[in-house]
Amino acid sequence: MTSALTVSVVIVSRERPDALRRCLMAVSQITYHPFEVVVVADPASCAHVRGWPRAAQVRVVPYDKANISAARNLGISMATGDIIAFVDDDAVPEPTWLTYLISPFRDARVMAAGGWVRGRNGISWQSQSQSVECTGATVPLEVDSGRAMVFNARPGRAIKTEGTNMAVRRSCLAAIGGFDERYRYFLDETDLNLRLAAMGAATALVPRAEVHHGYEASARRRSDRVPTDLFEIGASWAVFLETHCPASRRKARWAAIRAEERRRALRHMVSGALEPRDVGKLMRGLQAGYQEGLKRGPARLSALPEPSVTFRPFASEAGTSSIVIAGRIWSRKKLLQQARRDVAAGHITSLFCFSPTAIFHRVQFNDDGVWQQFGGLFGRSERTQKLFRFWRFKHRVRAESDRIGAVRGIS
Repeated sequence: MTSALTVSVVIVSRERPDALRRCLMAVSQITYHPFEVVVVADPASCAHVRGWPRAAQVRVVPYDKANISAARNLGISMATGDIIAFVDDDAVPEPTWLTYLISPFRDARVMAAGGWVRGRNGISWQSQSQSVECTGATVPLEVDSGRAMVFNARPGRAIKTEGTNMAVRRSCLAAIGGFDERYRYFLDETDLNLRLAAMGAATALVPRAEVHHGYEASARRRSDRVPTDLFEIGASWAVFLETHCPASRRKARWAAIRAEERRRALRHMVSGALEPRDVGKLMRGLQAGYQEGLKRGPARLSALPEPSVTFRPFASEAGTSSIVIAGRIWSRKKLLQQARRDVAAGHITSLFCFSPTAIFHRVQFNDDGVWQQFGGLFGRSERTQKLFRFWRFKHRVRAESDRIGAVRGIS
């Protein structure tokens, strides 16, 4: 049984206490057991977590530097599970996330696993299955969306996992030194993927292990994903290319990266999100970061120590039932009140609230722990559907329940 494997969920957070609390609310509905929760955060966010009613079940580790790799390594050093799973503070996992993500580790060959990530609207895919080359370029992989698949990577081409939805066997992760702390932001997990590939380690891709990633504002981007600073992205690219990319290909690859970042900035400028002077500032920051990254030298990785603490099981609030509440948009306030009561009673609660329109659907996990889906009765949920389709209300509710049933635990 997969439940024989203990899991440590590590969450790194910096100056986003509200997002962190929402993430923890979602984690509290995870149906897998046993697992523990380790939060590595700035002191103010740690204080915020300690005010949470269930704070005693969370191992809170203060860390006040802007280095996600170092923060993750600190979390690993305080994690005691057989498997370490990672999720970002601005993301929320589906209740069955760990059940699916940990299942492939029953195969002793599997050292890492990654799931699929939905974007801000809770419907569209932000990332699915990919491999990554020594240049950092990614290539889509065709997989069966209904089951986990195990891949044996090779040196120079790895199976890509996303830092906000991945798990690694602790013994392996500690032995190779965890994350390379030269990557203070960006490409940290990609570097890990390539190091695992160099070992010949097997990685599983698990489509049904779903996380919703919201892209909260940070010191480097706004909440609408518009970048404000590319320095650390440039620095990480320098470290990555010096480490993994053949010397003969680095110059051309860096030119291609700069061109793509410029195109992205220009798209934001055309949309009105950036001014022309902002584009130049971003590109100068990218180049300055690259030059600084070249000075970070070679990797200095050593095995991480065994934890000095004991496993602290987190008791999930969710019971065995996942229920659906549905109604019309004009009953939204009443329906939401009922949904909150059901969450408080220990139910995983999905609220469908439809208007008589063809508006596209959105899914949100709110601060009260309710999974809300809003949109038009005749509109798209999955973006591959027709723009308009006539539905009877009960049939639409049934169809949407079936669409998310496997990951939400709806029977």
